[in-house]
Order: sequence, then structure tokens, then C-alpha cells
Amino acid sequence: MKIQPYFNFDGKAEEAFEFYREVFGGECTKMKMGDAPGSEKMKEEEKNRMMHISLRVSDDLLLMASDIVPSMGHKLKLGNQTYISISPDSRKEADRIFDKLSEGAEIEMPLADQFWGDYFGSLVDRYGIMWMVNHEGEQP
Repeated sequence: MKIQPYFNFDGKAEEAFEFYREVFGGECTKMKMGDAPGSEKMKEEEKNRMMHISLRVSDDLLLMASDIVPSMGHKLKLGNQTYISISPDSRKEADRIFDKLSEGAEIEMPLADQFWGDYFGSLVDRYGIMWMVNHEGEQP
């Protein structure tokens, strides 16, 4: 079994995933609302929204998302119910990922050595996604 995070955005899915691609590398797979049958009835702005976008981060992690469609009654409700926990293989990679995700973010807990022995930090990125970066391993 794999657990894959799936995000919803209000017209920002493509922008967010281009940012995540800069952070993690890889290539995005995209399908716009305008590619779907019957989309000719949609507003132009909604045709450009993402029906589905994904980014393969590793063999074990695929980030996925879509945009809501307001004309179909969709409403985005941001909340604090989901964090994405990333466990980099090194402190250097933890620093790189945290620093990049921190651009325009609200830092909840700066990346630092913690009492339980891990190198940990958390933040809410500029798209409202909540992240934890946790490296288990060598201390400086």
C-alpha cells in the first residue's frame, strides 16, 4: 500500500507544482480542465485550471493535485488537517528542502536539533500546505 498526498487548490495547482518541482526535481504530468469532454461550456479561466497534476518525487512518493471549479459549486476550505512529512537522507538535504519551502512561508518551528534526537522543522508554505521536515540520523 502507498499513501499519496492529494491537494486541492483554487486556480494555483500548476503554479504550486512548478514550485514543488523546483524544490524536489522531477517532471510534472498535467491535464487541464479544458482537456475534458464537455469543457467547451466552461469559462476560459476554468478551462486552464488543473484537472490533475502530479509530480513523482521518488519511487515511494507521488504528489498529486487538482484545482476546484467554482462554476460547479466547488469551494476550497483551507485547514490544518494535513501535513506532508518529508524525511531527507541527510541534514544537508533537509536544509535545502526546508530553505526552499520556506520562501514566502510561515515558519512554525525552525529546522533544528530536537530533544527526541531528530533534526526537525515545520512550516506552512506560500500555498497553504503544511510541511514537516524530519531527518533522523547524525547530529553535527
